[in-house]
Amino acid sequence: MRFENIIISREGAVAIVQLNRPKVLNALNALMMAELCEALESLDRDEAFRCLILTGDEKSFAAGADIRELVSIMQKNTVALWARVQIIGKPLIAAVSGYALGGGCELALACDIIVASEDARFGQPEINIGVIPGAGGTQRLARILGKYKTMELVLTGRTITAREALQMGLVNRVVSDGSCLEEARKLAIEISQKPPLAVKLAKEAILKAQECSLKEGIEFERKCFFLLFSSEDQKEGMNAFLEKRKPDFKGR
Repeated sequence: MRFENIIISREGAVAIVQLNRPKVLNALNALMMAELCEALESLDRDEAFRCLILTGDEKSFAAGADIRELVSIMQKNTVALWARVQIIGKPLIAAVSGYALGGGCELALACDIIVASEDARFGQPEINIGVIPGAGGTQRLARILGKYKTMELVLTGRTITAREALQMGLVNRVVSDGSCLEEARKLAIEISQKPPLAVKLAKEAILKAQECSLKEGIEFERKCFFLLFSSEDQKEGMNAFLEKRKPDFKGR
């Protein structure tokens, strides 16, 4: 796959997707989002990959939406592209260095795990240009931070540090500058060694919890649990445990 605004690299079962508009701090435009969706969907379908990493560069993960295009966002139907990011089945890890603001913050929040550098900065500053987050920012932040912290961040447009984000539960871990991608890579390799079907259904069950009642969530979890007993990986995993050997998961 060849793209204008993103770069894809592979390390074993891990695929790395890098946003690549450095002159504008990886500001998200319609073309970049379309390319990102196409790349993620293709990698999601490819059985050779078991975990995906999304990153930018050391200066910026993504500094927000491209303001030049924002005035015509409805005509370009960019909003619909975000829905495609949210339904990627494989685990998606955000490796965030520098700015993750506005749409960049929302893109990180759409991932499943966030690893941040010390210099990372998160925020939803849309209020400063007369709009509000439009790609899930208010909803995801409210579910993670609660009403009051979300109100403060969205209504003031304040930017927070990686350490503040960690304290709030917004990111999984903070690492030294320059080591963010390597830390995300280690985590992705660890996840890629787990049984793919179980990983996929675990992700679905966790995301389900964001959208339904506890009763509905438990019913969904139970269905996923019993469904996995029909997989080869379940048999391999349990037999390997009993035989005290390393399992060889095939994703079947």
